[in-house]
Amino acid sequence: MLASLPATMVAIGIAAPGGPEVLRGEDIPVPVPGPGQVLIRVAHAGVNRPDVVQRQGFYPAPPGASPIPGLEVSGHVVAAGDGVIDPAPGMAVAALVNGGGYAPFCLAEADHCLPVPEGLSLAEAAALPEALFTVWHNVFERAYARDGETILVHGGTSGIGTMTIALARLFGLATIVTCGSADKCARALELGADHAIDYKTTDFVEEVAAITGKRGVEIVLDMVAGDYVPRNLKCLADDGRHVTIAVQGGVRAQINMAEVMRRRLVLTGSTLRARSDAFKAALASEIREAVWPLVGEGLLRPVMDVSFPLADAAAAHRRMEQGSHVGKIVLDVD
Repeated sequence: MLASLPATMVAIGIAAPGGPEVLRGEDIPVPVPGPGQVLIRVAHAGVNRPDVVQRQGFYPAPPGASPIPGLEVSGHVVAAGDGVIDPAPGMAVAALVNGGGYAPFCLAEADHCLPVPEGLSLAEAAALPEALFTVWHNVFERAYARDGETILVHGGTSGIGTMTIALARLFGLATIVTCGSADKCARALELGADHAIDYKTTDFVEEVAAITGKRGVEIVLDMVAGDYVPRNLKCLADDGRHVTIAVQGGVRAQINMAEVMRRRLVLTGSTLRARSDAFKAALASEIREAVWPLVGEGLLRPVMDVSFPLADAAAAHRRMEQGSHVGKIVLDVD
């Protein structure tokens, strides 16, 4: 199978840390799958905030990972390394990858792949892994979400936000989201959020108190950090859980630890890319059992924004940085 593939390919690399204009095509070898890996002919690649941060020079690829950006892909397996039985060559898969997605061919760990069910387009498949793995782990594993609880999500129309809304509806959670405009709030409500707060015109702390009868929410999924953290803690009910998954507002926060103790609050967080292959395989296995059947039944779909040709990856990054997107941005590769 490898003998029939090209020796090189044009991928989108990062010339130097900077703005979207530093994304450029570069001729690199087509990778060869090692033990436990598959080679995917990429149909689509998801565009995520970590790609932007990597391009800016603040989120380097982990040791051994491709420096080419791109953390999720869909496509067909064209070759498999030693020990791989599933997925087999020819299978359509969606995969969480450590890098290399902005390219015609991409390596993935076999046990980080999920089969693309009938009725799910390859573009939609590429838009699922990063947000789905992130939300499932942080909301349901780290924050121990349970039926009947309420979660506050910042960035309600982002890829993470829209995935949280979708999973919350399927697993019995109520959602309060914040958005940056009235139009985005309306869109979030259309997607199934129970409440949407325009954080530019309304104090979300006061609004959460009003919505919950001053009880607060059980979970905050935070992508801002910085000075949002003490405000988030005011939104939490006693025994509430605060999960940070990004630090767009800064890496430092000043909080009242006596309040944390008195109200028995839990502060946690995670990043996905740096976790071990074994952890991601276990997470993929849980998602395959608990969530993927819902994808197969058509009950879970990503919210799709705009797609761009691979060569226009810079335009995709500009759209993400402008903040005008709703849901997932993808690159059309094949």
